[in-house]
Amino acid sequence: MKKNSATKGLKVLLFVLLMSLNYSVFGQVTKTGVKTTIPAQKKSSDFWNHVQFGGGIGGGIGNQYSNLYVAPSAIYNFNAYFSAGTGLQMSYVSSKDQYNNMIVGGSLIGLFNPAEFIQFSVELEELNVSSTNHLITGTEKTNFWNTGLFLGLGYRTENVTIGAKYNVLFNPDNRVYTTGLMPFVRVYF
Repeated sequence: MKKNSATKGLKVLLFVLLMSLNYSVFGQVTKTGVKTTIPAQKKSSDFWNHVQFGGGIGGGIGNQYSNLYVAPSAIYNFNAYFSAGTGLQMSYVSSKDQYNNMIVGGSLIGLFNPAEFIQFSVELEELNVSSTNHLITGTEKTNFWNTGLFLGLGYRTENVTIGAKYNVLFNPDNRVYTTGLMPFVRVYF
């Protein structure tokens, strides 16, 4: 897994900031009975060396149509085989005089890499959907929560995975996804 210098620099800066906020002092009695104070030894943590950031961003603008999508995420690599993380998602879709949709939510993801080029994933997603449809008979507003449980399989090379995932809780009536099977591209730095 390659790390770019900006991400590594940010991780080091966050690590130094967090470590500088935690000072401890220990007292020690010497043979002469005089109490001296020495600074605590800091443990070197490699937590940030196991964290990767990634996500997705997208959008489209057309004739009286707009679509914006932002989905940052982060994972922690426990070892070469297992990773887990969390993500946020925000999507806005609008077609003038037809509909407006705002989707906001979060997700938890687990990744398993049995071989260097294969990645299995399990992702639990919870989205709040706020939709306004402009119909001939008037305006229809809906607001609901949608839960998705995705099982995925992908081809992995370095920090990029390309594959497909299936929502085992797919409901065609909820108007969030048109199908339970979706392709994905996953990138972590």
